[in-house]
Amino acid sequence: MASSSSSPIIIEKLIHTHTYKFILFFFFFLVFLASIKHSNGCYTSIFSFGDSIADTGNLACISESPQPPHFMLPPYGETYFHRPTGRCSDGRLVIDFIAEYLGLPLVPPYFGGQNGSRMNFQEGVNFAVVGATALDIDFFEQRGIHNPFTNCSLGNQLDWFKRMLPSLCHTPSDCKKLLRNSLVLMGEIGGNDYNHAFDSGRNIEEIQSFVPPVINAIGFAINELIELGAVTLMVPGNFPIGCRPTYLTNFMSSNKEAYDPETGCLIWLNEFAMYHNDMLQIELNRIQKLHPYATIIYADYYNAAMRFFRSPIEYDPMPLVVEPLTIEKPDSKGKEKVVQTKKTKTNPMDTSCASFIPYELPTSGHERRSSTKIILHPVAIYEPTFQSIAGLSSSSSSSNWDVHISHLQ
Repeated sequence: MASSSSSPIIIEKLIHTHTYKFILFFFFFLVFLASIKHSNGCYTSIFSFGDSIADTGNLACISESPQPPHFMLPPYGETYFHRPTGRCSDGRLVIDFIAEYLGLPLVPPYFGGQNGSRMNFQEGVNFAVVGATALDIDFFEQRGIHNPFTNCSLGNQLDWFKRMLPSLCHTPSDCKKLLRNSLVLMGEIGGNDYNHAFDSGRNIEEIQSFVPPVINAIGFAINELIELGAVTLMVPGNFPIGCRPTYLTNFMSSNKEAYDPETGCLIWLNEFAMYHNDMLQIELNRIQKLHPYATIIYADYYNAAMRFFRSPIEYDPMPLVVEPLTIEKPDSKGKEKVVQTKKTKTNPMDTSCASFIPYELPTSGHERRSSTKIILHPVAIYEPTFQSIAGLSSSSSSSNWDVHISHLQ
């Protein structure tokens, strides 16, 4: 689709086709900040469920592929761990920043024991798996929808948690005490239920019918955890998937009305994400009324992420300007130069592990070059260049951020 110089163009440099990595670095600021009563060291452990937004190494441990997953190859892990760890990031994830802020160790993956040994889960364990869905694999197999990453669902993760729990506490009262002093991170989960369906070519009407069972699966897991003793749970919503590079490419439209003029995102896909989030909040409010003693926190990832798409340069720590390759050729008479712009193809598995939000900016004074420069904004899986959550009070960047967390009443 042609675009004006003030609108995003449709271009993709994508590592992750399964989830939304292009906003990950902002998550560390979502955490608590006087929103949760057990802050500053009062939590004794963290239990995490979800997909690649939170997986700290599970899929890397259980993958049966003869080739290592792409996130187990450089440049993943290069900025903090200096090696791939199974995280879909070049460094830490939101769960890592939460743990650091609460003074807890980084949360180990459930399948992370080496040589068959069990890890110490007293201070937390992570059940999240890259590509995981809220619904069980049978739901998708019955509809001919393929999950290229895993057959793991939220239900599987909950089963792993229940089997593991007796190793941490020996009586029901001890388990309730453990969970009462623990933070439960429920997701993000559910996004892959829709991603895999979209990737399989299903239409929006069919995929929209998945939302109620997805919400029910999330609600069921939350209820189960509360019944077991959990009292503080953070539940994120879905991302603005209409801004996702793969969807912008796969659903490219010549209809300018399909795009948000401010961000260039696809309106109908963002409306779908908002529908999921609205239904999720209704379910969370229902659960909150059933369990008034519990603290259920809805984390508004959607609106937090939209700030990047509305003002990408403001939040981009390291912009990269790339100019199209210009080839000059003589015309058929050999007298004048003909300018031709050649688009270079980028291997999605090469030296970068970020998804980019491209914008067109006008170019001036270069007669033999194309009329635009492309500025690529790596707002993805890079760790933040400013200080982590533990040092926000001294970070000059923190004053521009809002905490998109709401307690349900």
